[in-house]
Amino acid sequence: MTRTALFPSVEAPKAKKHHHSDTHHGITRTDDYAWLRAGNWQEVFKDPSLLAPEIRSHLEAENAYQSTLMADTVDLQKVLFSEMKGRIKEDDSSVPMKDGPFAYGSSFKLGGEQPRYFRTPRDGGEQEILLDGDLEAEGKPYFRLGGVDHSSDHKCLLWSFDDKGSEFHTLLVRDIETGKDLADRIADTGGSGVWSQDNKGFFYTRLDANHRPSKIFFHAIGSDSQEDRLIYEEQDPGFFMNVGGTRSNEWIMIGINDHETSEYRLLSASDPLAEPKLVAARETGLQYDLEEGGDVFFILTNADGAKDFKIMSAPVHDPVRANWTEVVAHEPGRLILSVIGFKDYLVRLERKDGLPRIVVRERESGEEHLIFFDEEAFSLGLSGSYEYDTDVMRFTYSSMTTPAQVFDYDMRTRQRTLLKTQEVPSGHDARNYVTRRVMAPSHDGELVPVSLIHHRNTAIDGTAPCLLYGYGSYGITIPASFNTNCLSLVDRGFVYAIAHIRGGKDKGYAWYEDGKRAQKANTFKDFIAVARHLVAERYTSSERIVAQGGSAGGMLMGAIANMAPEAFGGIIAEVPFVDVLTTMLDETLPLTPPEWPEWGNPIASEDDYKTIAAYSPYDNVGGANYPPILAVAGLTDPRVTYWEPAKWVAKLRELKSGDNPVLFKINMDSGHAGASGRFSRLEEVALNYAFALKVTGKQTA
Repeated sequence: MTRTALFPSVEAPKAKKHHHSDTHHGITRTDDYAWLRAGNWQEVFKDPSLLAPEIRSHLEAENAYQSTLMADTVDLQKVLFSEMKGRIKEDDSSVPMKDGPFAYGSSFKLGGEQPRYFRTPRDGGEQEILLDGDLEAEGKPYFRLGGVDHSSDHKCLLWSFDDKGSEFHTLLVRDIETGKDLADRIADTGGSGVWSQDNKGFFYTRLDANHRPSKIFFHAIGSDSQEDRLIYEEQDPGFFMNVGGTRSNEWIMIGINDHETSEYRLLSASDPLAEPKLVAARETGLQYDLEEGGDVFFILTNADGAKDFKIMSAPVHDPVRANWTEVVAHEPGRLILSVIGFKDYLVRLERKDGLPRIVVRERESGEEHLIFFDEEAFSLGLSGSYEYDTDVMRFTYSSMTTPAQVFDYDMRTRQRTLLKTQEVPSGHDARNYVTRRVMAPSHDGELVPVSLIHHRNTAIDGTAPCLLYGYGSYGITIPASFNTNCLSLVDRGFVYAIAHIRGGKDKGYAWYEDGKRAQKANTFKDFIAVARHLVAERYTSSERIVAQGGSAGGMLMGAIANMAPEAFGGIIAEVPFVDVLTTMLDETLPLTPPEWPEWGNPIASEDDYKTIAAYSPYDNVGGANYPPILAVAGLTDPRVTYWEPAKWVAKLRELKSGDNPVLFKINMDSGHAGASGRFSRLEEVALNYAFALKVTGKQTA
């Protein structure tokens, strides 16, 4: 369906073409828009002003074109922004979590964009502000807080920030008594750190020039960071690395992993000079995570064919694999997602029959019980506890119609206490909405779960517009949780739907495996099948479906645009990973080597090359009549580099048929996560929603 009548007739930016080609496995590709990739991208991530003028000029022209085509929605965007902001409690505050003599939490002040971190006396009292994000952000076009962690003696705060959007974080130490930062200041870190047991120093991850977490250091408070002790260096660029600690403050855990293999190294938090001790050497396909358990570590693992994971234990002083013993056996179809250990209990979050559930296990007796919930589809999260020796753990609950709720749960008495229900200041009546979980048959007979919500007054007769969201990669499950933003569409007659497609773990680990590498096409075919099922069931019609996805979900958007452009009335691709083959062939980029297990290594394998080439959106742009497309990106994004969507948009305009426009909005002051403030981000959502309303003819609704 041509939508040109909805947009003014304005000439789109036309990117120059400079011949460029590459050859792998005897296959030669031509990429005339490769010049949009800044040769000095590492420097640009740290200082955007270093971007080449020719590239900057083109990106600014794209922004001007997008602004012109969406100019008639400016007032609508303001209305949408106001509505979404009105559903946010401006002076919201978390429920403080107890730790020793204090309870720690975060809050926002009226009009504030950034969080504040505070503490109160353990059982309540006056708040003491430890860190005010709004003050720290003053004068900066971009600012995002990273990790914030108090020392166990409650005297210092370890915190970090990113002021470019490139995710190079600066770590600082704040003296809580004076409220001043110490001289210790470490740049180019991963954004968090872990205190040593005596609180005289901390462990942290440093990023290299290619934005990879390659080294773990220990920094002694008051010393020169150039003298920090190297604890561990990872030689394989294909692995991510992080450092964490236990709540008992006894162990430092160095986690090393790619998307299918993991490894841990341990050292005592009381001895920062010790050499890290290997738990189980990396073995391709073997995954495991450690959780404290006093005299044991609990180990969540897929060892021995436990595809949906099992729980083992091992003595803390010798947790090598030979000493692992089974605690919770593997049960096919029950995916164990995470575990939290307490002195007397072991809590696990798992997914069975497509829904999450929490199971509490008494460590001594092995007796287990479930925490029950009533709704048809819902989302759960484990918040855990700062404390290890406690009977109380915290969890969160929501559904597409039920605002988020925070509970404390007494594992001994089985009593749950509602601490907080998400407040919607402008009002919310769950009775006005209908939520459903339907199953859409895919191309091979698999049933794809779909969570959806619509207003009770919306006619389900094929006339309603629909925003269909999808992701489908890395095993990430998109929860059926409460989303105040989408109500701005739902209240205007939209059906809002989430497609739980293969590539996620929505139906177990096999659901993930059946949507990666050689099976990646299932992800795209599932999403298309969901769109067509919603039409068949008269929830909507093809020309009224707007598809939305971001990052790897943006790759999904590019793929479905190539495969079935007629099935959608519009596409919103946020920070879209659309130039998959080129990126996976460039081992200098931050995420390329660690991503090979997810997508395949086209450098080493001709089969992987051909598999990726067959679906990579940029490589498969053709002459189809694409629906209107809005692409959104950030200049300093280290995860999906800005040139991927820039090249994709240029190629779409060159090759597509029809007159439907392709719009490109690039934030010149942000990265992968978009604008950093909680309200600034709403402006980006308002643009996306205004586009959806515009292309479905609901702009004035």
